[in-house]
Order: sequence, then structure tokens, then C-alpha cells
Amino acid sequence: MLPKLPFLTKSKTSASTSNPVDRSEIFRASRRDFLKIGSLAAGGFVLGVNFQCSGPKGELITFAPNVFVNIGSDNIVTILAHRSEMGTGIRTSLPMIVADELGADWSKVKIIQAEGDEDKFGNQNTDGSFSVRMFYEPMKKAGATARHMLVQAAAKEWRVDPSECDTEASHVILKGSSKKIPFGDLVAQIKEMEIPKPEDLQMKDFSSYKLVGKDVPIYDAKDIATGKAVFGADVNLPNMLIAVVQRSPVVGAKATSYNDEKALAIPGVKKVIKIEGPGLPAGLDKPLEGLAVLAENTWAAIKGSQALEIEWDLGPNQTYNSANQLQSMLKSTAAKGTVKRERGNFNQAKSSSGKIMEKTYLAPFYAHSTVEPPAAIADVKADGSVEIWAPSQHPQWARGAVAGALGIDVSNVKLNVTLLGGGFGRKSKPDFVVEAALLSKAAGVLVRVQWTRECDLHHDYYHSHSAQRIVATLDGTGNLTGWNHHTVFPAIGSTNSPALPSDGELDLGCRDFPYDVPNIRIEAHESTAHTRVGWLRSVSNIHHAFAICTMLDEIAETRGMDPIDQAIQLLGEDKDLAFASEMIGDYGNYGEKIEDFPWNTGRMKKVIQTVAEKSNWKQKLADGKAVGFAAHKSFLTYVACVVTVEKDAAGNLIIPEVYYAVDCGIGVNTDRIRSQFEGGAQFATSLAMTSAITFENGKVQQNNFDTYKVIRMPQAPKKTFVEIIPSMEKPTGVGEPPVPPFIPALANAIYKLTGKRNYELPFKA
Repeated sequence: MLPKLPFLTKSKTSASTSNPVDRSEIFRASRRDFLKIGSLAAGGFVLGVNFQCSGPKGELITFAPNVFVNIGSDNIVTILAHRSEMGTGIRTSLPMIVADELGADWSKVKIIQAEGDEDKFGNQNTDGSFSVRMFYEPMKKAGATARHMLVQAAAKEWRVDPSECDTEASHVILKGSSKKIPFGDLVAQIKEMEIPKPEDLQMKDFSSYKLVGKDVPIYDAKDIATGKAVFGADVNLPNMLIAVVQRSPVVGAKATSYNDEKALAIPGVKKVIKIEGPGLPAGLDKPLEGLAVLAENTWAAIKGSQALEIEWDLGPNQTYNSANQLQSMLKSTAAKGTVKRERGNFNQAKSSSGKIMEKTYLAPFYAHSTVEPPAAIADVKADGSVEIWAPSQHPQWARGAVAGALGIDVSNVKLNVTLLGGGFGRKSKPDFVVEAALLSKAAGVLVRVQWTRECDLHHDYYHSHSAQRIVATLDGTGNLTGWNHHTVFPAIGSTNSPALPSDGELDLGCRDFPYDVPNIRIEAHESTAHTRVGWLRSVSNIHHAFAICTMLDEIAETRGMDPIDQAIQLLGEDKDLAFASEMIGDYGNYGEKIEDFPWNTGRMKKVIQTVAEKSNWKQKLADGKAVGFAAHKSFLTYVACVVTVEKDAAGNLIIPEVYYAVDCGIGVNTDRIRSQFEGGAQFATSLAMTSAITFENGKVQQNNFDTYKVIRMPQAPKKTFVEIIPSMEKPTGVGEPPVPPFIPALANAIYKLTGKRNYELPFKA
């Protein structure tokens, strides 16, 4: 139905990400809106925000109210958060913008989670690092509208000009005096006022903000620390059965027969129900075939699932071996691929070159391995409607998938969004939510589907493995004259049919190669997905940045140049890049128009120069210590990274320091930006050093964290320094950009420490 990335689809939902120009509308909540938002409207003044954007053909699309802001007579400002919280702090950052522009006391701001409903709250897909980018201006406008009305009401009461008033700490104040009125005391007055026109609003100067651009702890921090926060698996309702599913061990397999006697004999087990799978293609939103054991508790459900005896027709993927496919993919890169970007004449550059460098790069499948494995609760009622509780990144997709599976109208699906114990793209897929709905309908009771860690690793939507070949040419004086990049990986959404990566996937760090090389050719190759593949934090940027940035480091060494000096040189003069004339196919630019969010070489040079300065890049290091550098732009954010490595007394590699410089435009919550980069360094270390999914005979070989290894504390970066470049440019993403440059920076550091280059992930020193 709906994939994650806005440039992979032309759906209505994805279109909402494709216009940076603020066309939002502020409105007074109506009686109909009050029915939608329930208790939020009680006793207060409610503003709504309609977000508008351009559709794929330039048409104007108006979404339902995305956000509601209530000013209560008790002086509490309540903001309805319509995005999913998975540790990024988004349900803190967006309300911060409203509160700061309004002049609210943050300690008197209450945030409540919106249910998943596009008709009520518009686009709620919390993916692709675009939430702040999409809603920064509308949130400011909402706060400014309420502030304007409050100031007008207070000025009328004091019989002064509104210019003599301002807002501060949830009060309207009279400048130069001690007079002030709580917001709550003005609710009755503003309820009778007209909504001001946008041209009458005056936004605050950025320098006056007390929240935006500052460190603000996440709203849920205390509840998370004290165990009060409710994640998907924490939802515990009366008379609920727990379901654990034994799913098809090979994608596309079908259960031909089964024996459930031993499972039903386990105390607490109540039912065994078959889930019919889609076969092939597996799709992005359908459950795999399987047998579900429903029990009174999780342990009984797990034991019952293990006791099932199932005969499987394993289907065409039963001979699949990922190592063999990876080698076949690598071999394919030696042939001519489908050209997707062309500048100059690479063949001519190659034939006249003084030196040709050719390297290949491999990366494995990765699993999301979220701290909280998928879990969802469903209650299918006698009238056919259903209520869901789920940690969903994409509530609209989940509702639509459930409605389709049950054969009901989507309006009959209510979805309550819980906190997510990690997402990384996995919990935007609704297969586990559909499982809960199907089982509740079949059993006639409340059901919670609980995935185990083994389920999580065996039945994920994996980040595709990949093979790449890069050929670079140098002239007689050592100038880089040619760049030929071949890339191949199973495309998202493809199963059991050869396909090229989409233009959108190729635009993730491959086709948007920014360096001033006169001859560039980018080629893609077909491959087939024999398992479910999807998006993982930073998607194809992961393997593309690994290959490109390590190759550039090797080229710098060959040229006798410092890699940072080379990067600055190759970026050329400060300018906006225009890729469209060289692209064969559409250029996505993360769903934004290139003229609105240009690829600016000056901004990239700034982060590179900053990270060099902050890391003291050219210092002489002690023996046994080395540094590596990489820079990469993803999700419209510019990032440069320096990683320091050394070995401990036992010879184990350790990472004492990581330095990032990041230009993400306006940084709304600097605490969350740094946290995302600190966490991104940890996440990327696992991808680089320890994690890999492999298949034999169509089956995943890793069962838990003993075989799918994530880094332990001794391997984790010890200190991560994040320098946020001050900027008044439009805000861009920060959840995914930390990952791509870290891996090649680490690889380049390890090379300088050990003399050994790594061309395959995961690697070890």
C-alpha cells in the first residue's frame, strides 16, 4: 500500500511531504471537531491546523486537521501530538514550537497522543525524517495565532494598544509594568473573536525563543525512567489472550498440515488458529502464513507455539542462499548496467587516464532488532468494528491494512498509538497489527500478538544486502577525472521477480554524488528479493556512503592528499547543484523540490571544516591511535564525521571519540539532535562491526542476540561530540543522517590504524 519514503510513491499521504512552502490554515474548532477530539475541547478555546501541500501533479491537497491546540480556563495549554514517539522526541519537539511562539510556560503544557486517523489528524506517518520539516511553519503559525488573539483580548481589557502587550510564561503581560493576565482568564473573550488573517500575524524573532534552539528534555522522560510509560507490549486489558505465531520459515511457504494436540495440552493454551498468508509476492503489509497459539499468558503461548507440529510446502525460496546471491550480485557489477546518471564521457576518461582504481564493496542483510519486538492488541467487536492498540509509525497504513484484511470500512477501525520501543522503519509495516485483528475476529476475544526476539529476527523486513563496484580514473597529474559507480541490491517491495532499484532508492547517496568530477556514470543492476525487504534507518544511504566515502579515502591516499582537503577541493566553489539534467529518470530529493531544498556545496564544506576543527584533525596522534573521516548528505541534512580508534591492552578495537558536525537548518530541540547522533553512532557501530543476517535454504540463520550481534558496551563509542551548525535555513531531518557517514569514517580510521582496508560489512580490525 504505502511505502515509507515520499519519493517512492505518489500517494496522497506521501504528497504531504513534498512542499516546504507553508500553506497551512488555522481555524477555530467546530462542533464537529469537538466530537472528534472529545475531552480535549472541554472548557477551553481550541485551534486547529490544516496542512496543505502540492500533490504529485501540482494540485493543492488539503489534509484534515493535523494538530489541535487547547487553551484551558485552568491555564493549561494542551497540544494534541499526531506523530508517533519512538525515542526521537518528536512529540516533544513539535509542541515546543507551538508553545514557544505562543509564549506558554512549558511546565503548564500538556501533551496527549492522537489516535491514528487521517480524517481527524492528517498525515501521521512518522518516517523519513520529515516531521519537523513538514510542520515547523504550521506549528509556529498556530502559536502566533493564539498569541495574537490573547494579546488583543488583554489589550482591550487594559484599554491599551496591542503593541504594548506580549506573552510570557502563560500570561499576557503589559510591557514596562507588573500587569499580567493568565491565558486561562482570557479564554471566554477569545472564544468570541475572529481568527486573524495570516498577514496580520507577527512571528517572534528567533532570538527571543526560550525553547526552540535549546535543550529540552523529552516530555515522556520521567514516565520512561520510572516505568510508567506505556509501550505496545505494556497494554494489558481484561480477558485478553496472548498470541504467539509460528510463521512460515521461508517466505512464500504454505502450511499443508499441522498437529496442535501437544500445544493445546499445555496449561493456559486456549486456541490454535491458522493465519492464511499471501504467498508470493509477500507484500509490505500482509502477515506471513502461520499458526497462532492463543493462551492466557505469554509463556504458555510461547511453549504452545514451540509444541506445534507443522508440515510446510516451502515453495520456490527453499533453496535460497544469501551468500551465493551476494556473490552473483557482485559478479553482475562487472557487466554494463542500466545507466541512471551520465555526465561527460566516462569511457573516454578511462581510456585516456593515467591511473585506474577499481574496488568492490559488499554489505549484508540487516534486521531492525528494536528493543521492543512488534506487539499489537485488537478487539473486533460484534458489530464488525475493531479497536487497535499498537506501536505504529504509520497509523493510516495500519488502519487501511486492517480494514482490507477484515473486509470493513476504514472508518470502523480505531487505532490507539502507543509509545514505540524503537522503530527504525520496522514499525511502519502493519503486518503484526493485521495479525492481531485477524486473530481477534477468529477467536471472538481481545488478542495481543506478541513477537519474540526469534520471531523478530526470522520474519523482519530486512535492509537489503548489496554489492557495489566503483571505478575511478586519474589523469597524469593525479586529478580525479572519472567516476563510475555500479550498485545492485534487492529493491524495496520486490519479491521473487528481478527488478532495478527505484530512482528514489538510487537517490539515497548514489545518484546524488556531489563532487566536481568531469565524467560521471551511475549504473544500476537487477536483483531479486527472496525474502521480505524494507527500509531501515537511513535506507540505501548506508551501503552507498560506505562504498563512496571509503573509495574517496583511498583515492586521497593515492593522490597524496589529506582526505578532508580533497573533499573541500572536489566540492569546488560554493554553489547549488542541479542534478536533473544528468539524471535518467526522476530525481527525488527526498520528496522536495530541488530549488526549495538545494544541494549546496558551501553548507557541506562548512560541516567538513567544522568537524576538522573540533576533532583537531591534523594533530599528531599518539602511537596506536588513528582517525578516519567521511561526509555525507542524507534526508536534506549535511553531516561530517571523524572517528578515533585505538586498541586496548588485549588488542581489541575501541572507539574513544566520535565527532560530528551537522547542518540541519534550524535545530528545534538541540538535546534531541545530539541524542539522535549519539544513538546513531551506536547503531552504526553495530552495522559496521557485528551485525549481519544470512539465509540458508531460505531460512534466517540468526536466532537471537548471540548470533545477530549488536555491540556491547566495551565496543560502543565512549564519547560522541556533536557540533550543530547555527542556521536559519529550513529545518531538515536528524533521525537518519547520523548513520551513513559514521561507517566509512570508522572504516577509514581502522585502515590507518591497522593498514588493512575493509571492503565488506561487517568488518573487524
